[in-house]
Amino acid sequence: MVYYLIVCRSLTYAQRTAAILERAGITAHILRSPRAISATGCSHSVKISQRRLAQALVALRRAELTPQQIYITEADGSYREVRL
Repeated sequence: MVYYLIVCRSLTYAQRTAAILERAGITAHILRSPRAISATGCSHSVKISQRRLAQALVALRRAELTPQQIYITEADGSYREVRL
């Protein structure tokens, strides 16, 4: 399954991000960022469906939250950064 990971700088930031997305009707799951995408190893990510990225970005922009980075999963399970 293809999905996006919105990388957040802290657990609190990830919780705020997920809450905003849930209020916008977007299912969001908080998880530790995979080592492949987290250089510091201490960040958290919010996982959302591939088809909901545009709606998620609008909701986050309205709440004045800026994602640190966004990654999409590849078919082989690797991650590729999405430039916005």
